[in-house]
Amino acid sequence: MTFNKETYLNNLKQTIESYYPISEKSWKLIESITSFQTIKKGETLLRNGEIAKNLHFIAKGVLRAFITDEEGNFYNKNLFLENYLAGSKVSLMLQTPSNFTIEALEDSIVININYKKYMEFINETDDLKNFYIAHLERHWIIEKELREVALVMQNATERYITLLEKHPDLADRVPLLHIASHLGITPTQLSRIRKSLEKDL
Repeated sequence: MTFNKETYLNNLKQTIESYYPISEKSWKLIESITSFQTIKKGETLLRNGEIAKNLHFIAKGVLRAFITDEEGNFYNKNLFLENYLAGSKVSLMLQTPSNFTIEALEDSIVININYKKYMEFINETDDLKNFYIAHLERHWIIEKELREVALVMQNATERYITLLEKHPDLADRVPLLHIASHLGITPTQLSRIRKSLEKDL
């Protein structure tokens, strides 16, 4: 897979700066601990039970983080599209085995960021520290709480509409069973919701 590394690195820089502006010196620090990885559809980026070493920036493609129970049923914890940072945060922070697997749903390109070095730079550099705090606040506090509230307060149709507002092309790129799992419903329920919405158009 041929691609322009500079374009994707620039996207990473812009994503970081959408949370907090960083200096060129700080960007060079981040850039120095990055490496590119291509993953084919169906391949695994991180396995359940593996200790995570990298934070992953989705340069191109779609990934899912999922948990599998003892009966082999899966639950999609998260879906990650372009310009999102993915990873097992608990595994990275505690250096314990990951509780979930990260798999590519499309042929994908990720930028791996060495987490150990990343945290050293964050602890030493104020603008990177401010970015880190802003990113944690948005994704681990605000979005997490909004999703938890939505699971209780919104019905499945409302949750599906909210997801499509955030990612309009998701249904064209991700199999419906994975979207259904992410929403906490069955594929049959999702099909009914989609038919109902089509009638309303």
